[in-house]
Amino acid sequence: MEKVLVTGASGYIALHCITELLNNGYAVRGSLRNMSRENEVREAVKTKVSDDNLEFCKLDLMSDDGWDDSASKCDYMIHLASPFIVGEPKNEDELIKPAKEGTMRALKAARKAGIKKVILTSSIVAIAYGHDKKICGSNDWTNTTKDVGAYNKSKTIAEKLAWEFINLPENNNLKMTTIHPGFVMGPLLSEDTKGASANFMAKMILGKFPALPNVYLHISDVRDTAMLHVKALKSEASDSKRILTTSTNDYHITKIAKIVKDSGFKKVSTKIIPTILFRVFALFNLEMKGILKNIKRGSYQTDNTQTVTIFNWEPTPIEKTVSDMALSMSKILRK
Repeated sequence: MEKVLVTGASGYIALHCITELLNNGYAVRGSLRNMSRENEVREAVKTKVSDDNLEFCKLDLMSDDGWDDSASKCDYMIHLASPFIVGEPKNEDELIKPAKEGTMRALKAARKAGIKKVILTSSIVAIAYGHDKKICGSNDWTNTTKDVGAYNKSKTIAEKLAWEFINLPENNNLKMTTIHPGFVMGPLLSEDTKGASANFMAKMILGKFPALPNVYLHISDVRDTAMLHVKALKSEASDSKRILTTSTNDYHITKIAKIVKDSGFKKVSTKIIPTILFRVFALFNLEMKGILKNIKRGSYQTDNTQTVTIFNWEPTPIEKTVSDMALSMSKILRK
């Protein structure tokens, strides 16, 4: 049985990747920064599949400890672990440094262990910011010389470092594919609501947004994203490719709010806060300051032709993605 090291195993996307891997006959070694979360991850996974072939290891993006041992005897790696905070940090290095160092530790461990292929979870934010292109695809890069925000910058810099490493002559035997989701939505497997989309959905359902920012979002279904991570492991056609898991069109935030409201959650607001007023509030709120980068970017399309062609993929309809997430979140909030 082939084994996959999945870093950041307690994360929203990671839990779906783990269940997808186990359902497809892989054994999984999941890394955690805090081993006290092992039971939480197991319980989440067991809602979908047996956890018999799931084991854990302790890893930290900022520490060398354990990386070589964790990668040993694994056939593949899915590197999902990445620093994230809701909003904008006071110092961008809070995100950039662990993103860079964690990525390099993962890749060096993969090379040493003889791992066949690494799937690196990047993001649409490494593609679509710092320029005004109206159609963005796998050949585009975020311009980090512009004010794109710390998280967007961290994902872009870490991915560029990864490609530089993979393209070194001595690393010819190590293959890599990067996966680029947008704003990830869909059902939650655990009760952790601290992630960006879970936090957003919880606040929306509870009516904590009296008005919404004038922002467009590219939605990725978490199930699609996990499935594409797993399919990419053995897809030679995806080697050295950047795979977008977003739908072609973006959606205004009021479209998402309306889907949630129509799913039975009547506290949801569909009002828009004027951007000029939002900018004033953002002067005093780091979370709102982070959203400003999305408002400034405006609407654009993504070219997911490569993903559709390689994987014969059809994105899950946004209505199902959003409503499934709202319903799963409501069950958590009722507990």
